[in-house]
Amino acid sequence: MKKFLFISFDFGEKNIGVAIGQNITNTATPITNLRIKNKIDLFKNIEKIIKDWNPKVAIVGLPLNMNGTEQKIGEKSKRFSESLRKEFNITTIMQDERLTSIEAKERIFLRKGYRYLTCERINSLSASIILENWFNKIQKI
Repeated sequence: MKKFLFISFDFGEKNIGVAIGQNITNTATPITNLRIKNKIDLFKNIEKIIKDWNPKVAIVGLPLNMNGTEQKIGEKSKRFSESLRKEFNITTIMQDERLTSIEAKERIFLRKGYRYLTCERINSLSASIILENWFNKIQKI
């Protein structure tokens, strides 16, 4: 099996968590949290990450309610995914992100304690969980 890198995004209106992973071990690692100041700066930062890592596919979290309906921010997340596809000529896939932030908070709290529960750590770890959940989903197919 050939190794491919994947990038994932936990989209938010103020911050976007970013993680990188690969298909051999189906694991992901948080790499950064991007604060959204404006679209130009955001995409410059994403461009640098994509050039540095050269991922083949981008997985973008899709915010869903517990009943499976899409949250209001879901449409913005889809537009972000489409912008990534167009801007960087990369395949993008939407992935259910339900409970990833809660799981990220729990992991951080158990490993490091309350003081480490920062937006940056939560968002980037959520992006990592989104990617690992996607790896687990495609293994079952």
